Order: sequence, then structure tokens, then C-alpha cells
Amino acid sequence: MIRKDAFRRTTVSFLLIMGMAVGFYPSASSAAAALPYDDIRNNYATEAIVNMTKLHFITGTGDRLFQPDKAISRAEFMTMIGRMLGIRPVSGAIPPFADVPKTAWYDAWVQPAIQLGLAEGTSPRTFEPNRAVTREEAAVILARALKQSSAATVAPPDARYLDQDRIASWAQPSVARLSVLGLIAGDENGNFRPGTSITRQDAAVLMNRAWTHPGWSDQMQSSPPATIQLGWQYAQTTAQFERQVAQSTVNTLSPPWYYLGKTGAIEDHADAALIAWAHQQGKQVWAMVGNHSDQAATHAMLSDKARRQAFVQQLAERVRKYGSDGLNVDFENVMPQDRDDFTAFITALHQQLTAVPAVLSVNVSPDLGSDWTEVFDYEALGKNADYVVLMGYDEHWGGDPVAGSVSSLPWLRQGLSDLLLQVPADKTILAVPLYTRDWQTSAGGAAVSAEIDLLRQNSLVLSKKPSLHWDERLGQYVAQYGDKSAPHRIWLEDGRSLTLKTRLGDSYSLAGTAYWYMGGESSDIWTSLRNAMRYDAYDFSA
Repeated sequence: MIRKDAFRRTTVSFLLIMGMAVGFYPSASSAAAALPYDDIRNNYATEAIVNMTKLHFITGTGDRLFQPDKAISRAEFMTMIGRMLGIRPVSGAIPPFADVPKTAWYDAWVQPAIQLGLAEGTSPRTFEPNRAVTREEAAVILARALKQSSAATVAPPDARYLDQDRIASWAQPSVARLSVLGLIAGDENGNFRPGTSITRQDAAVLMNRAWTHPGWSDQMQSSPPATIQLGWQYAQTTAQFERQVAQSTVNTLSPPWYYLGKTGAIEDHADAALIAWAHQQGKQVWAMVGNHSDQAATHAMLSDKARRQAFVQQLAERVRKYGSDGLNVDFENVMPQDRDDFTAFITALHQQLTAVPAVLSVNVSPDLGSDWTEVFDYEALGKNADYVVLMGYDEHWGGDPVAGSVSSLPWLRQGLSDLLLQVPADKTILAVPLYTRDWQTSAGGAAVSAEIDLLRQNSLVLSKKPSLHWDERLGQYVAQYGDKSAPHRIWLEDGRSLTLKTRLGDSYSLAGTAYWYMGGESSDIWTSLRNAMRYDAYDFSA
């Protein structure tokens, strides 16, 4: 239990220290002249308000006013936290809440908070952005933002309040944790007052305590560690591809340059200018090697050792000739009986590229226990290639009689977990989709679909104004439009769903992420993914 006399002594000492720190004593007029606002007082919050304003985490309300006693809204509080965490504002095409219009100033701050799980709605379709934040809500939001929400479940005796039983059960772990860290405290009577709204000056104090906690501001100002960010070129000119890469997180380009021809010879579509541009930008090029999904030609090459070795030599020669940094093998529709020969092909190619030196990555589908994936000896490929790229899409594909997501979160998690039993995480790259499918179901129940990129998806959402709901289990919005006789459904891919997918990979400390395909995304996607990379790199261990 917090003792009242001890609390008062601590409060008095704290105020004296703060008074000395901001220079209260020389003269009231000189102190006021140095303050950024005319309506803040020399009290417990002054230093915090000044510091948070200087760092641009919090702003005034105009005309040198701060309104320190005004209750802070949910939207304002999330904006402050986002700025402190170095999160960039982003306004995606899919509105997460009916009461957060895209025209509102706070839309671009609420969206990243939702994408990163820093905040939640008050219902599936409402956020209540203008409602005042209570003290217990503020504790939960801040604990979540600082990754402390699961660090404590029971308040120790020295972090309990006289009105402890009034703190909601969902808030008690966060209140306890932040109390132990010294980020929050009760009033002079030893009460927490959980349902009381926090003021703008209270919010500044909370933020300042978090910012000045030892080591935390250093993290929030540092750059996240670099991981492989691979982007595939598809149906784009070199100039279009370069423009797309320039605005993205991609640092490893994979253009479709080499294909296995029907006779076993290499089809060469390399563009040396792209390599020169990439290297000037500090990026790598892992040229993609395909097989046109030609099962017969692939079998003829793989099953004949001489032809297999000849193709390996042709690929290695192209790497040397153009000065690329590696290859990305994307063979599809390969016969199950070619399993050992495919592994032998990868092994031989890896040996040749090691001598260059250059990187070898190989694309695989999740282990579905079907003929499509039987060719992949996942463990052997992991040992004989530098990286294995899991193509985390086509859960439901064109021609699938059942409508569904191209990459739901449970399906992706299962596929990744299975692969990691056989391939080390530091050799695994997770590929996520920058496309989806528009499904139409007939009265008879048959489903047909069309592949659409995210730009087309967003256009449909804007024009059709479908019903939308967030599926927590799948980690996606589901949209429905059209008439009842032939309804359309789209399992949407956007900043929120893709953030969940890439963060899944981050949780396993994978080597990186890949994106199929460049040009399929809207530009806001990259801001969302940069935010995820930054936030996931933070470790706010006390």
C-alpha cells in the first residue's frame, strides 16, 4: 500500500527538483519568456510540456496556448505516442472505422496505431477518436506501445493504490507494470482514480517519463537493423521497376531474366542497366530463374546429368558476365519424381555461385502434402542454398472451387512453422502477396475469381462501397458487394493485413521478406511496412 506521508514527501521533492531544472527561481518573468506557451504554469508538468514540445511530440492549440487542463482525446493521445515512437503517419485506402473519416487530421495517426496493435477500437466499426482518455485507458495504451502490456499481471504491494478495486481487470496489469517502472503514480491521497480523464499536461508528463527512461529514447532514435527486402519485377519495364523500387523498402531486386528453354538452353533477358542502377542505389540484384511451368522441359533437364550441369554452367556464366549479386530459382509445376534431381540441380548451382561469389535463393511453396510441393526436399534445399523463400500466397488460387483468402494469417503461420522445422530461420525469407482475388459465387454455389492487384482492389472499394468487416482470426478485412444472386467477396490485402504478415516473419527473426509483385501495391503499403520494421526493432526491457 502507498503511504500518504511518503507520497507527499516524494511529490514535494519531485516538484523542488523540477523547479530547479526549469529555472523557476531566478525570476517569474524570465521563466515565462522562455516557455513556449502563455497558459502553462510552473508546476509538475512544465518541464515535460517544454521537452515534448521541443521534440515535436506534442503541439499547442494555437496562439501560444497549450490548454494544459483540457482532457486529451484518444486521437490526440495516439498521435503523441506515434510521434514519440518515430512512426510515420499513413492513410491507407481501407478505412478501419466508420468514425475515422479519411478527411480527419487524425486518420493518418489512427491507422498506423491500429496496424501495429498500439490501439484498438471501442467496437468493430468505431474508434471514438474525440472521446477523452481515462487514466486506466492511458496506462493500457502506453503499456501496449512500450511492449509492457504482458510484463506484469498482479500489482506488487508497493505498487497498489487505495482505490485498487476500482481499476478495471483489463487495465490492472498495465497499471501495475507502469507503476513499477515509475511512469505513472497516484494522487496525493494514494488513489489512482482510474476513470478520471487525463489532461493534456498529464499526457505530456507520461510521455516525458517514457522518453527519459534510461535507454528508451536511444532506441526510438535509432535505425532498425537491415534485413533482406526482395521485390520481384513483373509486367513492368526497367524504368517502371526502378521507380517502384525507389519508393519501397526493397533492397534486393529480382527481375525475371533467365528461363529454361524447351531444348535446355538458357533464355537470356538480362538488362545490365538495371544492375548498374541498383548498385548505384546500394541495392543488390538476384536475377530470377524460371521454367515457364513447363513440366516436360524441366524434367528433361533435371533428369539428365549432362544437361543439368550445362544449364548450371550457363547460369553461372551469366552471373559473371553481368555482375549480378545472385540468383533466385523459381521452378513451378515440377514432377514429384524429379525431387532428388531438383535438389542436385540446386546443390550444383550453389557450388558454382559460391565460387563467383554470388547468392543462391530458391522459392518453395508451403508443404501442402500434394504433388505440387512433393518436389521440394525442404531440409536439403535449406542446406544447399543460401536462402529458401517461402511463397506465402495462393492459399486459394485461380480455379479453386472454394472462395477464400490468398494468404490468411493462420494458413501462413502454419506454412512458416512447418518450414522452420527443416530450414533455419536465418536462411528463410517470407514472401507476401501484393495482390488478391475478386470472387463471385453463383446461385448454384460455384465460385470463380479474377486476380487483382491492390490498386484495383482499392478502386473497387472506393467505387462499390462494399460492406466491410475485419476478420480477427484471418487477419484481413473481408469485403462484399453486388447483388444477392451473384455476390462478390474480396479478402483484402492492405497495410494492416500485410503488417501482420511481415511482423509474423519478424517474430521468428527471419532473414527477410519478399514481395510478389512490385507494382501491385499502393504507395501507403511501404509506409506501413517501414513502421512495422521500426517498431519491431524496439526492446523496451526495463
